[in-house]
Amino acid sequence: MPTERLSMRRVREILRLIRDADMPARAVARQLGVAASTVRETVRRFDASGMEWPLPPGLNDTALESRLYGPAGSKQGHRWRAEPDWAAVNRELKRKHVTLQVLWDEYIELHPDGYRYSRFCELYRGWEARLPVTMRQNHIGGDRLFVDYAGDTVPVVVDRLTGEIRDAHIFVAVMAASSLSFAFATWNETLQDWSDAHVRAFAFFGGAARLLVPDNAKVAVIKACLYDPQVNRSYAELAAHYDTAVLPARPYRPRDKAKVEACVGIIERWLLGRLRYRVWYGLGELNAAIADLLARLNDERVLRRFGRTRRQLFEEIDAPHLKPLPTTAYVLAQWRRARVGLDYHVEVEKHFYSVPYRHARAAVEVRLTARTIEIFAAGERIAAHMRGSGNGRHTTINDHMPSSHRRYADWTIERIVAEAAGLGPSVKLLCEMILQDRPHPEQGYRSCLGILRLARAYGAARLDAAALRALEIGVRNYGSVKSILEKKLDGQPLHEPRAPDEAGIDHPNIRGSSYYH
Repeated sequence: MPTERLSMRRVREILRLIRDADMPARAVARQLGVAASTVRETVRRFDASGMEWPLPPGLNDTALESRLYGPAGSKQGHRWRAEPDWAAVNRELKRKHVTLQVLWDEYIELHPDGYRYSRFCELYRGWEARLPVTMRQNHIGGDRLFVDYAGDTVPVVVDRLTGEIRDAHIFVAVMAASSLSFAFATWNETLQDWSDAHVRAFAFFGGAARLLVPDNAKVAVIKACLYDPQVNRSYAELAAHYDTAVLPARPYRPRDKAKVEACVGIIERWLLGRLRYRVWYGLGELNAAIADLLARLNDERVLRRFGRTRRQLFEEIDAPHLKPLPTTAYVLAQWRRARVGLDYHVEVEKHFYSVPYRHARAAVEVRLTARTIEIFAAGERIAAHMRGSGNGRHTTINDHMPSSHRRYADWTIERIVAEAAGLGPSVKLLCEMILQDRPHPEQGYRSCLGILRLARAYGAARLDAAALRALEIGVRNYGSVKSILEKKLDGQPLHEPRAPDEAGIDHPNIRGSSYYH
């Protein structure tokens, strides 16, 4: 079956990691869970498209896909090539004067249709990288920040009256080159705590490293895999906000993050060992003590191997190469999938938010923060709202409504009465009485709107006269007023009340009041 095309969101992430983070194609492939050849093909298509990086802000996913892929075409299959015996190649390379060029010449003589030299070397390096060898890692300044949670917790009193105790978890971050260390206590290891601790760590270091190296905790990696780990989308968004990238350690390979493993041991001994007899009342008090001890660890303790403190090494090696922090700190956002209802509203935590009516029934993605709700369709933001409480109510923007719905939604009792007053006092009085007579004022909206629109055909003067006649005869609905105007009864005089001295009608078959007494 044909290969599924990458989503444009993943294409944008590939381009960002290649262009901004300067990551190799294989590292990008491992992080995003795609093949390295797919990463290279995406970059090749981007270069061939003639577009410039960064992409224009107004370029949506549909336009980007058209520029990169164009019309769908046939896909050519890959030609089979003879696979070299990489173990034999590795053994031969241990011999004196033997190089990859020599071995490729021998290979291509046996298999003229085999791999070209560059591909031959690339495949061998990939095979060699999977060998179970141990090597000392040499870190470049500002290159990597290792993050993890300490294994031990700290008991903290949360209620002085009852003595209730909760365990606090210690987040640890360490710069790879200088070993400058950061620690912060949180109640849990949830995504909210994880993100908040990262924001504080970036502020502590005063910049962002090129790569973040976590372990395979669920808050960081959705699917832990040696070849294609799936990074949590909210965590990837945090990394993008600080212009860095996430490169998880391999599962069950603690040596990949040996720096933070060692730092966790130092933090536990330096902090927890010295604070083991103290009682903490709240995280604020605990974090204040941690900050004091960290200052001593980083600023006063000299590393014997380098003859400098961690802070001095940081200022010399890491600080000049860190990326500047953004103007605003990252705000945790969670992503959810939803479907727009027939009423062009999306339900999020028992509250309904509107989108443009043309997206009714569409599948969308919702980005939630503590204060805002953003709704995306095909990677393009189509609506943004302030977050509401889960009370089952609706938050609707008038521009999202069809014109027919908008006309009704804009009317209120106050506006109806104001429009009626502009047509005449009788029209105003009639509308007020219609609204008052209904159990719910909204039930009289249509009658009032119909009466007001009669002014378009008959004019304000005739409508006011018809309203006066309707009040006189005691009718309060749209049909009666329209009938008065159609039959031109609004122009006929009303019955005048009889004067006090006017004689009554004298008729023999009419019984007077004396008949009943």
